[in-house]
Amino acid sequence: MANSRAPSPVTCHQDSGAAAQAHARATERTMALVNTGSRLIGRPAPAPRISFDLRGHSAGQCRVDAEGGATIRYNAALLARHEPDFLAQTVPHEVAHYLAYLRFGRRIRPHGPEWQQIMHALGADPQRCHDFDISGLTARRLRRHPYHCRCGEHALTSIRHHRILRGARYVCRTCGEALRPGGPPAGDTES
Repeated sequence: MANSRAPSPVTCHQDSGAAAQAHARATERTMALVNTGSRLIGRPAPAPRISFDLRGHSAGQCRVDAEGGATIRYNAALLARHEPDFLAQTVPHEVAHYLAYLRFGRRIRPHGPEWQQIMHALGADPQRCHDFDISGLTARRLRRHPYHCRCGEHALTSIRHHRILRGARYVCRTCGEALRPGGPPAGDTES
């Protein structure tokens, strides 16, 4: 049976009282920074979808789909453990990724000078990684798949392997050749 209601811009997997309040504070901080960022980049920033479903060791993630719609995902466990620092560092970090995309497009380095400039403008330290206590949190282990090119062997994660199966193409940064599945055939490597 189809649900006729529009999807909520915020999804929470654990809706206990304290978690729901922390999610509300993170959502409020996110939207305040998006509004501030709109003025910084000189154009309106549509509200991103916000979810609290990220797991493992990552504190946050910003993704922009092919149509330009953004989703900011937060790790609810890390938010619960480190809320003040999470709101001060992780939330601006992910919002800065979104604003950098809106201002500069996809062709910038994720933590490059454009992102750093926006982090400074949002009043946050442009750190690439968090230093939260992650003890007890499990991280997903990705299987590696063997690929090769004319200059060597590569181990691609399951994510990239499945993208290739769906038609994506990856090339070696060294020789520029498309990566092929499996190890190199005997005598196929350069000396």
